[in-house]
Amino acid sequence: MGYILKRVLMMKIGIDTIGFYMPRYYLNLETLAVARGVDFKKSYASLGLKNISIAPPNEDIVTMAASAARIALSEENKGQIDTLILATESGIDQSKSAGIYVHKLLELSPHCRIIELKQACYAATFGLQTAMTMLRANPQSKILLIASDLARYELNTSGESSQGGGAIAMLLTTNPRLLVVEPEAGYYVEDIMDFWRPNYRAEPFVFGKYSCSMYLRVLEKTWHKYSEQSKRGLLDHQGFCYHVPVPGLVGKAHNRLLSLNNSVNSYGSDLLPVSLIYNREVGNCYTASLYVSLLSLLENSDQDLANSRIGLYSYGSGCIGEFFSVVVQPNYHKGLKTQEHKDLLNCRTELSFNEYLDFYNFQLPTDGSEFKVPHYEIGKSQLTAVNNHQRIYENVGG
Repeated sequence: MGYILKRVLMMKIGIDTIGFYMPRYYLNLETLAVARGVDFKKSYASLGLKNISIAPPNEDIVTMAASAARIALSEENKGQIDTLILATESGIDQSKSAGIYVHKLLELSPHCRIIELKQACYAATFGLQTAMTMLRANPQSKILLIASDLARYELNTSGESSQGGGAIAMLLTTNPRLLVVEPEAGYYVEDIMDFWRPNYRAEPFVFGKYSCSMYLRVLEKTWHKYSEQSKRGLLDHQGFCYHVPVPGLVGKAHNRLLSLNNSVNSYGSDLLPVSLIYNREVGNCYTASLYVSLLSLLENSDQDLANSRIGLYSYGSGCIGEFFSVVVQPNYHKGLKTQEHKDLLNCRTELSFNEYLDFYNFQLPTDGSEFKVPHYEIGKSQLTAVNNHQRIYENVGG
């Protein structure tokens, strides 16, 4: 029994490949600043954002999830997926998992477990850790984990400038090409009201300063527990990635981590700007944000990250946080889709302020009537209509 347990613990499991998708439309924050009559440098510069992704009427978490998965998966491993986990806090149905729609659009095997997870921005990390347990029990399994979200705040409020959206799809396997997830983790939970969205609301309530302070407090709690579990210190990691509500908060988080370890230098800080390149372009992606940052680090760093240990901090308002680590694999470049992701970022369309308002104010009918959704160029999967209170998705050219 001890031999079997040792083999399980030594098994390499983690992320084999990652697909990243973002809406093909964006709003530049300087455009928003001009429209709102505020000084960009005084009001928005500290956020660290350049652009925020804006979804057109025919784009939602389902279409983004399917598009991200298509980048991550080959035709061969599509047929091998036996579990699909979809993490989101932008759910479209109180009962039916958005993953069911994604499963159909991707034409995955009917012999597949599917579940939707929700806990603010933390859900994807719970999905990842749950999948690791499943892979230890069944090493032949292939699990598709998708984090897909659209961050939306009320117009002309402090949260408006930190909107965004996108999806990350991760193929989880044994002997992964990209990243091995290490088993040690520190997690912490506390019932607070820093951010929440009741069922009857389209936009959340948020206490920004309180949420940021809790984000930093929970970082301390989870780091100490992780360090205790793993017996690792700051210098045992070559880089760090953090949940990214806005990039400006990440610098504060890293400084807090340095202070917790009595570090007077800027250890690990050189990789932070690289880890935020994608986040600065798409804004807040909620459940996907940490993994967008991790992918940005892997695809944009000019350093060879092979065999590097990366510390990851995940936070979800409400609240729960977790600190854990991954190890970059020797041939990690073979699992990256760098050119596909950069092509997507480069082919997006900038919106005027009025076009942004049109997208924002669009609403699907709620009376069950038949309605054809306006067509905009997005990915292959699109929301094309609603009828009898049912969303209708189709795979189309694109």
